[in-house]
Amino acid sequence: MATNGKVLKFGIPKGSLEAQTLELLRKSGWRIAVGDRSYIPRVDDPSLSCRLLRPQEMPRYIADGTLDAGITGSDWIVENGVDLVQIESFIYSKVSLQPTRWVLCVPENSPVKRLEDLAGKRVATEMVAFTRRVFAERKVKVEVEFSWGVTEAKAADGLVDAVVEVTETGSSLRANGLRIVAELLTSTPVLVANPSAWKDPWKREKVRQIGVLMKGALDAESRVGIKMNVARENLEAVIKLLPSITAPTISQLYPSPALQGKEWLAVETVISEHTVRELFPKLLEAGAVGIVEFALNKII
Repeated sequence: MATNGKVLKFGIPKGSLEAQTLELLRKSGWRIAVGDRSYIPRVDDPSLSCRLLRPQEMPRYIADGTLDAGITGSDWIVENGVDLVQIESFIYSKVSLQPTRWVLCVPENSPVKRLEDLAGKRVATEMVAFTRRVFAERKVKVEVEFSWGVTEAKAADGLVDAVVEVTETGSSLRANGLRIVAELLTSTPVLVANPSAWKDPWKREKVRQIGVLMKGALDAESRVGIKMNVARENLEAVIKLLPSITAPTISQLYPSPALQGKEWLAVETVISEHTVRELFPKLLEAGAVGIVEFALNKII
């Protein structure tokens, strides 16, 4: 893509998503280096200028045009109440790029059974605006205060009556003696753009490029490619064992004396890496030989 001196200002989430996002961008084709104390990463693409920002504040900087696009949590877009263009949602089940839940919790021995039972009580959370909207919609009057951290402990210690906290599995909440009363919001990392930037043809194409390549890198994470040689007489038995995105690729081997007059074919496809250990013995039994497994960078 020709830059013509143009630059896309792009936000990378600082914190728990940082390492995984940088690795995903690396697999997508960008090399990004972050210094120990720098919030301005170096990138090997002159058309891309990156900044490290907390996901909580990323939507504001994209909305006001300080950044053209970036990756943040869909929850923080809701909290900030800004209008952004969502290009892609990422679910990465291997590490921490996966859906998270914002839940309303109370101590295990609390009499509270439902959200309405908290009328007149105190709730602590980092998602203040969102939480206030939730209770207002239910016409339940509560005092919602901002929590700077250790939110779970505030409910466990009796400092507040309930908390609205983020969780993936709920194990940390249970470890702190908390019980989930209601699930309020599900969030995933998303690629978003400023509406004005999205109207610019060059910036729109650049953001789309990032989205397509990152999604391709994610799709390749849990899959591997395999190829093998199969005699024509065994082809149907082998093909029946092979899942694929569309259909396996089949090509004819060059006839040589080593084939002993038989017609041999090369078969190639993409499979889930979790199926490899069960599939390979079955392929051998069906007549496949020379099976090779190889890693994938991107599937687009």
